[in-house]
Amino acid sequence: MRILVLGVGNVLLSDEALGIRIVEAFETRYCLPEEVEVLDGGTSGMELMEAMANRDHLVVVDAVITGEVPGSIAVLHDDEIPAFFSRKVSPHQLGLSDVLMALKLTGEFPRRLTLVGVVPFSLAPGIGLTPLIAGTITPALEHVVAALAENNVMVFQKEEAVHAR
Repeated sequence: MRILVLGVGNVLLSDEALGIRIVEAFETRYCLPEEVEVLDGGTSGMELMEAMANRDHLVVVDAVITGEVPGSIAVLHDDEIPAFFSRKVSPHQLGLSDVLMALKLTGEFPRRLTLVGVVPFSLAPGIGLTPLIAGTITPALEHVVAALAENNVMVFQKEEAVHAR
């Protein structure tokens, strides 16, 4: 099983950095089996194609605009995702949509695809998440863990992460 948990976002646009912060927390808080790779994709586009190709499961974590209230978490699966990216807000998301389309064209599309997204409060220039969105990291992580569990891949919290709460 080859699984990639990919965080994307722009750390210079406040809550747009959420995907990056979630994958950082994921690596810090959980013991990961060797079949799970974690990648900070930043604002990359086509550069991610090789990393994303032929995965058994690709879990993308990102800030998303859904029309819901800021802090809402959206979890989408498989065919729901490429269409969703066509109406996204930030420049890196167009690149991610392009990568997914290229993977379809080359026959390297992941067998399963999950998007865990959080509606941002602010996309204004600035470093650091707003307090509202920082508070969504743990619930969003629970959705990432649940997505992995759908493949019978279990991750466990590191002992120090449990005590830090």
